[in-house]
Amino acid sequence: MPDQSPDRAGLRLMHVHAHPDDESSKGAASTARYVAEGVDVHVATCTGGERGSILNPKMDRPGILENIHEIRRQEMERARDILGVTQDWLGFVDSGWPEGDPKPPLPEGCFGLVPLEEAARPLIRLVRSFRPHVMTTYDERGGYPHPDHIKCHEVSVYAFEKAADPTYEPELGEAWQTLKLYYHHSFNRQRIEALHEAMLAHGLESPWEERLKDWKPDPEWDNRVTTRVPCADYFGVRDQALLAHATQIDPDGFWFAIPRELQTEVWPYEDYELVTSHVPSELPEDDLFAGITVAVGE
Repeated sequence: MPDQSPDRAGLRLMHVHAHPDDESSKGAASTARYVAEGVDVHVATCTGGERGSILNPKMDRPGILENIHEIRRQEMERARDILGVTQDWLGFVDSGWPEGDPKPPLPEGCFGLVPLEEAARPLIRLVRSFRPHVMTTYDERGGYPHPDHIKCHEVSVYAFEKAADPTYEPELGEAWQTLKLYYHHSFNRQRIEALHEAMLAHGLESPWEERLKDWKPDPEWDNRVTTRVPCADYFGVRDQALLAHATQIDPDGFWFAIPRELQTEVWPYEDYELVTSHVPSELPEDDLFAGITVAVGE
């Protein structure tokens, strides 16, 4: 593993996520590692998760759904304390997951329907204020095709570009050039297959059995990971942050079906795709800050 001395003060990392809990289910172990090393990590959460379902049967009880907005804010507060990050709500309303065939139209006023320039304004303001050296977000498919995840991708890419343009909306703050942009690839095929095979080799039931049967190989897509951040020492922090989102995460469910010891042995990384870099960076990488020093761009 690379040097993990906690002498990276001055470096700043921003994760842009669609809902509360996404910061804990995507990249949380590498987040915790960077926090431990002294990096200032900030999470921008696009929506309040107001239309999220109750995915933990133990939380499916009276009073929860009626107060889901406030409960999810409280869950987010606990998760960010566990991860050691700061966080801002961008203030948009959850679009919900459209179900049916054909799918119904998105609800009026939701994040998925906000025009791009309007949706990007609070993030541009935040980028110019926090001045991250690195940003992460979702790929163009959203990681999975939730309308808020796709909108989050669009807003993040737009804000990455426009926050650096001093002629664009100067009232949103002084222009700031973020040096690197990454996409999360938590559920890439190589990782899933490795964990699946390891479970079978140990005589255990794999939670990926059915998914892999229907997962058609797509070599161009499946090989987009450029950066694997070693962070197994922080899988426990990741799991605690996940559990803080009690309405969304079933402690007896999918997220914990693969023993942590096996994950650490088989895939001790979190995976990203470097999309844009304004500093020299040799691929593959093992660090989101490869090529960056605090002196570069402040």
